[in-house]
Amino acid sequence: MNLTDLKIFACVARQPSLGVAAQELHLTPSAVSKALRRLEGDLDTVLFDRSAKQLSLNASGQRMLEFARNMLALADQAKADVSGEQASLSCRVAGPAILLWRHAEQFRQAMAAYPEAEIHLTSMYEDEALAALERGEVNNALVTSEVLHGRGGYWSANWVSTPLGALHLQLLAGLQHPLVTEALAVQGVDGSNASLQISSQQALAYDFVSPSRSLFCGKQRGNLSDGWRDDQLPRKIRYWIDDLQLLLSMVKSGRALAYLPDFVLTGAGLDTGLRRLEVSDCSFQCSEEVHLVWNAKNAARWQTELARALAVPAEAT
Repeated sequence: MNLTDLKIFACVARQPSLGVAAQELHLTPSAVSKALRRLEGDLDTVLFDRSAKQLSLNASGQRMLEFARNMLALADQAKADVSGEQASLSCRVAGPAILLWRHAEQFRQAMAAYPEAEIHLTSMYEDEALAALERGEVNNALVTSEVLHGRGGYWSANWVSTPLGALHLQLLAGLQHPLVTEALAVQGVDGSNASLQISSQQALAYDFVSPSRSLFCGKQRGNLSDGWRDDQLPRKIRYWIDDLQLLLSMVKSGRALAYLPDFVLTGAGLDTGLRRLEVSDCSFQCSEEVHLVWNAKNAARWQTELARALAVPAEAT
């Protein structure tokens, strides 16, 4: 039994067909099939139920898959820890695009001590990201506390949740929006990040743009998707855009207001084409706690260091 055959086996186990697995592994289907037969010969056990069109894990294969993942993780841990900062490793992160955007620079800084490391950021909704973590396709998932509390569709006793701080949503407008030009004329506020005071009556007189799906979990929620409380302050949502970049372009054009995360205006997400509006008589604020989920079992030193570097103390959130 060798690590290459175990890697091929684990890949085939999570792919819909041997052909798809072969493409991912950059091997021929014949080479993949020979590796599986070799592994089964080493174990003296059949791992798959074979049909003309597909392979499916049998009970022995399911048990072996857990062993294979553990052995591959241990091999990666040993390689990374022995090589130290010169390790050629892969930091694979999955999560909603909005959270990847928020934390991409933090991942870069946290992995700076490993110059040979690759950082892969893959956009997935939260449950998909946890499923990818469970399959071993990624080693980190970005999710919100709502998913943690519900434990989503996937959870493992080996996983650890590291808090990354709170994400607060704010009402934003483009610099050319009438509310911005009027408020600047009256209030004379300097600085592109300073809030402009408006009333709810002023805000609700204009069109809004909103995603129809949650930017975090991907569920179809209509006017509940962005956290604004339409039961308290009903808006006119004229534009429905699920693509974050297209949504932002609509806001920056001055044609609509949006309720978006505060990091769009700060830090790595700094965008001078937008301005924060503070609704003086608004009684609510939507916030999301963000977490890094990773597998602590057999974790290499770099993974533990990454989580420690990104962690935000609870009192700081």
